[in-house]
Amino acid sequence: MPRPTGRVLTLLELLQSGGTRTVAELADRLGVNGRTVRRYVDHLIDLDVPVESVRGRYGGYRLAPGYRLPPLMLSDDEALVVLLGLVAGRRLGLTTADRTASETASAKIRRVLPGHVARRLDMLLESLAFTDQPGEFATPDAGVLLTIADAVRHRRPVSMRYTDADGRRSERTLHAYGIVAHSGRWYVTGSDAEIGEDRTFRLDRIADARALPGSFESPVGPGPAQRVLSGFATAEYQHEVILRIHGTAEQIRTHLPASVASLEADEPPAGEERATERWMRVELRVERLDWLPPVLASLDRPFVIERPDELRDLVLAFADRLASHARRA
Repeated sequence: MPRPTGRVLTLLELLQSGGTRTVAELADRLGVNGRTVRRYVDHLIDLDVPVESVRGRYGGYRLAPGYRLPPLMLSDDEALVVLLGLVAGRRLGLTTADRTASETASAKIRRVLPGHVARRLDMLLESLAFTDQPGEFATPDAGVLLTIADAVRHRRPVSMRYTDADGRRSERTLHAYGIVAHSGRWYVTGSDAEIGEDRTFRLDRIADARALPGSFESPVGPGPAQRVLSGFATAEYQHEVILRIHGTAEQIRTHLPASVASLEADEPPAGEERATERWMRVELRVERLDWLPPVLASLDRPFVIERPDELRDLVLAFADRLASHARRA
């Protein structure tokens, strides 16, 4: 029977944290009995890891003083994946605290790589270019992020101090359904226990979070990511736009994603099969209308503007400009 390598590595991590660990403590952390702990210890000793046995009332196991793991060993592919992940995380805002942690992590990985591998990866990173500009994102506190993740995992209510976009501070109790990363920001979505309605909060605006006693049941229906996107699409903005576009959901979503617009398809008449392309009701809430005419033109699908009239005027003016440019010699 193969050895449970994952538990053996967990045992090594526990011993590396320092001090003497009793057999009962190790058995509890690993989810095994005392005899299995001793077998795992023997396996570490076979691998030349100096595990010492401590006798007495408070005895157990510990690592020999001064022992450290050998340098980190990564293949070329593994190192490439890790370093590119750190670079992409910094650019997309998918980091915590500040840039220092990811930069020092990159430096540590480079230091333990063989020279020829490090040089090849450095050449790749130096020659790598991105089409978008790096953004400046407000990153969440790592402690807050991990506390909420634990509350999501165990379905526990979480108490948090939140500051909204207008600077108003409040104490919230949230039944958190999940954490979502979107457009360089971290969000948590769930039910606000005081008002009994779903809400989405930016994690970088949460100053403190702590789990509370009790538990809750997760709702059926859309997952956390879809809830966040739907919330963005239905948020209050200056203009409410209602369109009817003839096409497929895939064609429309290419230019009007779920974070921007909500779609509702017309039902086909009785007795007719559902067509691949059909009229769909599209709703948007936006602060500005000037970006919509080029989007509708790029869709290249029949559409009707139900409201507002201002958008219809902008589309006609945009079409006139295109026609004028096309007639030029």
